[in-house]
Amino acid sequence: MDIHEIEAAIEGILFASGEAVSIDRIATVLAVERDDIADAAARLADRYAYERRGVRIVRMDDCLQMCSAPELADVIRTALETRKPPKLSPTALEVLAIVAYFQPVTRAYIEQVRGVDSSYTVGVLTERGLIEPAGRLAVPGRPVLYKTTLDFLRTFGVASLSELPELPESDTEIEGQLKIQNAIDALQEQDGENGPEG
Repeated sequence: MDIHEIEAAIEGILFASGEAVSIDRIATVLAVERDDIADAAARLADRYAYERRGVRIVRMDDCLQMCSAPELADVIRTALETRKPPKLSPTALEVLAIVAYFQPVTRAYIEQVRGVDSSYTVGVLTERGLIEPAGRLAVPGRPVLYKTTLDFLRTFGVASLSELPELPESDTEIEGQLKIQNAIDALQEQDGENGPEG
């Protein structure tokens, strides 16, 4: 396939899907290299932005999605008579930041960092599709682990978690991992004292 055919196929697949599609899946379907898909999608995205088109192609981790141009949000909302989603509260942003930087995390870890019950906020963020369950922690009680979603990346305009701003110097990645491990150890000790839940 030549580059124009690849670009046209990417446009068609993403338009028809309406959802994020993995680069690997597109590469397999088109029988071309993964890097060729990524390059073609980047060229399309640049062209759409330069020409100020009404659609954009966004990359989120290893997925691509076609979406409307952000500057047209108000016009689209008015035309489709939809309401603007409510802004996230400071509490929700705080919980979201904890999940984003230290994922996967349990609700107990979030509550340990914040010092208050966070079950309602975790529920709201899950309902809004910004976080999702990512398995269970292998300790008694098997608490749910949470991670961010592709909607989180799209909402905050980043292609991957590596684009998030760095934490302050006191919270390096190693210290963050130590915090998680300490929280897990504390949970294991707590669950060990209370015995497994039935």
